[in-house]
Amino acid sequence: MLRKATLADTRKIQKLVNAYASKGEMLSLSISEICERILEFIVWEEDGELLGCCAMHPSWEDLVELRSIAVAEHASRHGIGKVMVEKVLEMSREIGAKKIFLLTYKADFFTKFGFKEVEKDTLPKKIWSDCLKCAKFPDCDETAMAMEL
Repeated sequence: MLRKATLADTRKIQKLVNAYASKGEMLSLSISEICERILEFIVWEEDGELLGCCAMHPSWEDLVELRSIAVAEHASRHGIGKVMVEKVLEMSREIGAKKIFLLTYKADFFTKFGFKEVEKDTLPKKIWSDCLKCAKFPDCDETAMAMEL
């Protein structure tokens, strides 16, 4: 079941995201960061188990970032990620965003939704504040992607 995240989900979101972060596949999140942004998150839960999470982070007056998308490994390839991305696209349109972007290692997945690869330097400079805590900064090897809404 897809739903908005609650504060009770913070540790589950952290565990899911940080499992991928420990493998260098996404940025880690602290409990504090998740709590501060809990209203940005949606989660997929089945039988009390959090199987997926995703966030929509407004970055500018007409721009949002799709971020922190993670699906439990044992639940991958069941359409959870697809449903979450579609929901974030819907939510982005609802708040009046004109463009959405993301940084990813899974470009093929996002291409299916209409995202296209873009140069990182075309993205707003303020997004790099999150990148400063990444061990790979400034040599980011993620693919920047964006899509007009």
